[in-house]
Amino acid sequence: MSWRDVRSPPDGAGGGWPGSLRPVIVGSVPAPAGDSSGPGAGPAGTSAVAGRPVPLPVAVVLAVAGGLALLVAFPPYGLWPLAPLGVALLAAATRGRRMRAGAGLGFLTGVALFAPLLSWTNLHTGYLPWVLLSLLQAGYLALLGAAGAFVSPLVDRWRWCWPAVTAVLWVGQEALRDRTPFGGFPWGRLAFSQGDSPLLRLAAVGGAPLVTFAVALTGGLVAAAAWWLWDGPRRWVPVAGLTAAAVAVPVVGLLVPVASAGRGEAVTVAIVQGNVPRLGLDFNAQRQAVLNNHVDATVELAGQVAAGTRARPDLVVWPENSSDIDPLRDADAGASISRAADAVGVPILVGAVLRGPGEGQVRNAGILWRPGAGPDLEQLYTKRHPVPFAEYVPMRDLARMVSKQVDRVRSDFVPGTEPGVLRAGAAVLGDVICFEVAYDEVVRDTVTGGAQLLVVQTNNATFDVAEARQQLAMVRLRAVEHGRPALMASTVGVSGFVAPDGRVSDATGFNTRAVVVRQLRLDDGRTLATRVGLWPEVALAALAVGVLVGAAVLRRRQHAG
Repeated sequence: MSWRDVRSPPDGAGGGWPGSLRPVIVGSVPAPAGDSSGPGAGPAGTSAVAGRPVPLPVAVVLAVAGGLALLVAFPPYGLWPLAPLGVALLAAATRGRRMRAGAGLGFLTGVALFAPLLSWTNLHTGYLPWVLLSLLQAGYLALLGAAGAFVSPLVDRWRWCWPAVTAVLWVGQEALRDRTPFGGFPWGRLAFSQGDSPLLRLAAVGGAPLVTFAVALTGGLVAAAAWWLWDGPRRWVPVAGLTAAAVAVPVVGLLVPVASAGRGEAVTVAIVQGNVPRLGLDFNAQRQAVLNNHVDATVELAGQVAAGTRARPDLVVWPENSSDIDPLRDADAGASISRAADAVGVPILVGAVLRGPGEGQVRNAGILWRPGAGPDLEQLYTKRHPVPFAEYVPMRDLARMVSKQVDRVRSDFVPGTEPGVLRAGAAVLGDVICFEVAYDEVVRDTVTGGAQLLVVQTNNATFDVAEARQQLAMVRLRAVEHGRPALMASTVGVSGFVAPDGRVSDATGFNTRAVVVRQLRLDDGRTLATRVGLWPEVALAALAVGVLVGAAVLRRRQHAG
């Protein structure tokens, strides 16, 4: 018996149900007599106050399948329609279960998603960082699974609300995961799986949180349609309505206008991907060779410009770590970069590791190097969000007890304090470095600071092509979110240009040397997402908290009754 069948007592019942026939408020399985597990308890692993859950072995299969569906939605697979399916499978697995069962099922989904998605982290550092990071990220989906189980009584009373509840819980989970611990790790957000989806356009309205909401809402609608069939008796009208709504959500994305190009002045930009002698952490041991690769490729570009076979750029962009020799302190490194800038005759944005400001400290920086003048210290950006355990080691003594590998990070990178707004003459750049592209506020701060072109300097030499393509998907979302042309410059690939509508042009191969030149139109307008900033995420996360509070109140009333 489901909630819709018990809204009124049987005819002639005198306004009440006989004690032996009184139904549970919601659900099809009444609490067994004598069950010692307390009020509201049902069969093992379930809650009698929720709708009829699927059998636990089936729920386990659904949870794992949900994680795998989410996985293949991301690059390098890119099957974006499977992201809503993954959301739906996890929702179906956790509905009607106790919180600990929901947490376990969510954890299974998380492991199935994050272990393969983050496999690039073990290529050159061993298995321990990969395992620890994957399990940590899976823990957030365990919280999501527990939350889904906890709110089941509430949403089964008003099951039309369940798709929206599913969506706000996903946004709340991502908001927490994006910030904790040590500044969070936003990799694997639903929004970053939608590079080729109509839903990507929603980024221009509410940023990554709104795209995640739309993906999860679609999955919630699919799950709700399936539940109408599962709980019985079958109601084909609501099933059809929910299915139509699930199809309509991506269609709504198509209605959001996005520009295919900027509306300002044209600027020609060259990306130099110099490559490294060999992939892996030891590329740092060959710093001079990496610098020479980028200098030589730029000088070669200058020759092609002089010969008329390449367009003359207004700006050249080198990637992160293109000079791991501090060019401000090493005269030979500085002279090499000056030679390249003088040859091409335009400023070069150099990705450099700078020593200081304190003893044993370094900075990951982008610095503008002008022809005939050298480094412009007024146009220098220091990475604001260094990566914990990769660029600095929090609680080093404690971390060393887990693995002495942390000592491979010999010097801690210190964070910058100012957004990466660099004035290069031909354009105002919004510079972010490597993983910073995953953080909403780091990118937005450059746009509100006046950036006309988004630039992502990155080094993928310690990872693989899957990681590079996942990062490029984030650049695509940022271009749409802020209505800006964008580019990603990598030491080894994938490098390329991104239009304000998310289209990628001139993408390079991986582990190759390449130079790509393209004319872009700048833009200094602001999308709605740029204007509203953090507020869509705040509002959606607050709704998630409200749903949890409402579920707690309902449970308390049921137990009191």
